Amino acid sequence: MATGELTGCLALTEPDAGSEATNIQTTARRDGEDYVLNGMKRYITNAPVADVFTVIARTEEGSRGHAGLTAFLVERGPGLRTGAQYKKMGQAGSPVSDVFFENCRVPATNVIGEKEGVGFQTVMKVLNKQRLHLAALCTGPAIRMLDLAVTHTTQRAQFSQSVANFQLVQAMIADCRTEIFAARSMILEAARARDHGEDVALTASMCKYFASEMCGRVADRCVQMFGGAGYIADFSPIERYYRDVRLFRLYEGTSQIHQLNIAKLTLREHEKATVQ
Repeated sequence: MATGELTGCLALTEPDAGSEATNIQTTARRDGEDYVLNGMKRYITNAPVADVFTVIARTEEGSRGHAGLTAFLVERGPGLRTGAQYKKMGQAGSPVSDVFFENCRVPATNVIGEKEGVGFQTVMKVLNKQRLHLAALCTGPAIRMLDLAVTHTTQRAQFSQSVANFQLVQAMIADCRTEIFAARSMILEAARARDHGEDVALTASMCKYFASEMCGRVADRCVQMFGGAGYIADFSPIERYYRDVRLFRLYEGTSQIHQLNIAKLTLREHEKATVQ
C-alpha cells in the first residue's frame, strides 16, 4: 500500500450507521480459523478500486454501541463485491460505492490488533489525525479558489475599471483571505500540539468544523466574484470547486456532529476545572 501497488479503503459507514457510527449491523461470525462476514457498507470512498478493505463488523451477537465491534483487513475476493460507482454532485475523481459481504471468509489472523471487540477504538486512534488532514484538505481548495477569483476580478473590466477596484468585491476578497489565514493558523497549532503528544481531540474537531465551513463560504463568495461565469462550467472551474467542496461539511463528521463534540468537550473541561 505504501508503494501504491495496492489501494485501500475504510468500510465503516452503513445505511443505518452514519453519524451514529456505532450502529453497525454487518456481522462477523467465527468459524474455525476464519470469520464469516455478512452485511453491507455505504458511501465507501475508493471502494470501486480498492484491493484491501478495513472493515468494522459486529463479532458479538446482541451487543450494542461500540462494544462487540472488531476491525478486519479484508482483501478483495470471493464473498466481497462492490456496487456501481455513484453518480455524485462533485468529486468525480474520487470513486465511491456500496460494499457487500456475502458469506465472505476472512482469516482470523486478519483481525487488526489480534483482539475482538476493540474495532471502534482502532478507528478512533486515527480520528484526530484524520480531522486535521481533512481540515488542511479544506484549506487548499480555498486558497486556489481565491487565487482564481482575484485573477478574474483584476482582469475583468466593468464601468471602465477592473472589477477588483469595487469595494464590495474587495470586501469578499478580504473575508476569504482572513478566514483562510485563520483556518491555516488553527491547523498548524493543532498539528504541532499533536506532534508533541498533546490531547487534540477538541482542537482537531474545531479545525475540521471551521475549515470545512470556511471553504464553503469561500466557494460561495468566489462564484459571486466570477458572476455569471462562475456558474458556467465552460467559462471557469469555479462551479466544479463549488460542488466538490460541499462534501467537506458532511464526511469525517458533519458540522453539526462537530458542534456537539466541541460543546461536549468544552463542558467536560469546565466540569474538571470546577471540581479542581
